[in-house]
Amino acid sequence: MKNYKAQRNKEGSKTPTRVYSKTQENYVAQRFNGSRQLNSGATPFAKGDVLLDNWLIECKTKTEDSKSISIKKDWIDKNNQEALFMGKPYSALAINFGPNSKNYYVISEELFEYLVNFVNGDFNEESN
Repeated sequence: MKNYKAQRNKEGSKTPTRVYSKTQENYVAQRFNGSRQLNSGATPFAKGDVLLDNWLIECKTKTEDSKSISIKKDWIDKNNQEALFMGKPYSALAINFGPNSKNYYVISEELFEYLVNFVNGDFNEESN
């Protein structure tokens, strides 16, 4: 991700949160060959922050490097509902601990089980 060392812009005021959010969203979209949803949540049809073929990803970032982040269940529930609305079978929450940290992804237990089975070579379409 883009490295933001300064927390203040040229005029000395704090960098707006949307700058950090847009940077994270652009990174996630480019990383997975997706697209960033412009004005996400602002219209009744354009939901989520990043769209992939089968995924809707909601991005959450901290504006300063941190050792913790609180994850709200509402973020996950809302993203799951919006993914279904948009015809995306999978959803994830991309989080990071500040502009200088990597992203981590929150997914459902069922999707994690599918991933574990796939990585272990125990992939069986009938079981999922």
